[in-house]
Formats: sequence, structure tokens, C-alpha cells
Amino acid sequence: MVMELTRPPDWEALSRVWHGVQVELELPAPAIAVSGTDGLQLWFSLTEPITVAQAHAFLEGLRRSFLADIESARVRLMPASDASALRQDLHAARVPAMQDNSENWSAFLAPDLVPIFAESPWLDLAPSEEGQATLLRSIEVMTQSAFEAAFAKLEPTMHPLTSTVAVAGSVDDRGARDRPEAASAGDDPKQFLLQVMKDNTVALALRIDAAKALLQHANDGRLTQHD
Repeated sequence: MVMELTRPPDWEALSRVWHGVQVELELPAPAIAVSGTDGLQLWFSLTEPITVAQAHAFLEGLRRSFLADIESARVRLMPASDASALRQDLHAARVPAMQDNSENWSAFLAPDLVPIFAESPWLDLAPSEEGQATLLRSIEVMTQSAFEAAFAKLEPTMHPLTSTVAVAGSVDDRGARDRPEAASAGDDPKQFLLQVMKDNTVALALRIDAAKALLQHANDGRLTQHD
């Protein structure tokens, strides 16, 4: 999961997220990167896979909690809510990498070096593989339990539809909801998701996420067929 701040990149603002996830959410420090073009990034790694809806909802919760005063157009959250395997442009680009039409490089940075690149978020030369590997080895990976605990703390800041779609994707293979916030969608999450999917006034991305959640549960035999 990647959060990028751009136009202009601003470490003073983005560092609120970097510090906040550690102090308030008790999560490991995310990796810090320059995009190679015009942005600063935070990379969050997990021990177990989660759905695109969960990932985007988590990042949106971070944005609302720590960057509410920043214009949303300056904050890019990856994967996007409608990302898929066929739309790689909606996922974060590989780091480190040389950028197209330039000789600038994206790269991971040590926290104490970030201010140096605040106005020019790129490297002029390719970073050393050994240096990048050393930085990444120092990054602690977020456990599933830590992610769920942080997600629960962020949920009050989220848009209710985003939160419901994300929770629907967290049902395990046995069909049991193992997270207390699942009940917050109402007594019948299936009906709620159906309403979201059919409501033309709801953002298309959220309607698609609701449809995907319903389809997943139907295929697993967890939800009964509904006309």
C-alpha cells in the first residue's frame, strides 16, 4: 500500500502520517521513497494479502486522519479503489526505477535524508542495490492483527460506504466475521451492499467494489442468490 503526496511534495505534511501510524496506531514505520518525478511516498508492507478495497479504505483512513487539511487531489492512494491486475497504472510503480523521458530515479530513502529531496524528489543517479536492500531490510512488516487493530481505530474517520465494502472483503474462508467492526454495516450487510451497488447516486468505484464483494461471497457459497 502506497501513499504519495505531490504538487508539491511536502515532507512536513507527509511526516505526520509517518509519525502518526507509529505513535497513534502502533504500526511499524513505513518505508519512505521519492517517486522520481514529483512526489514523496510512504510504503506499507503486510505479512498477509488483503483486498484492494481494504487497502484503499485503510489509506483513505490515514489521509482523513492525518492529512485532512491537504487538498485530496495532492494525495494519491495506491492501489486505487478500482485497481485490478489489468490496470497496473492504478498500482504503485516499481521502486527503484529510472523514470521515462528522464535520467531521474525513484528510490527508497532513510528518514534523515528525506528533507534533502523535498523539493526535488528524485535521484540523479541509480541508487546502489546494496543500499536499497539495507534500507528495506530495516522495515518491519505489518502483521494482520496489527493491521486490523489499526483499521478499527481508523474506521470512524472513513466514509461509511468505503468502510462497509472493505469490511465485506474481510470475511474469512469459513464465512465467520472475525472483526467486531463488521457489525457496524448494519444487521444485514448483504442488503446494504446490494443497495450500494444499485444506487446510481453512489460513486461508481464504490458500486463496483460492492458488486465484487457480493460476487465473491456468492461464489464461496456464503451469500444466497438474490435477483
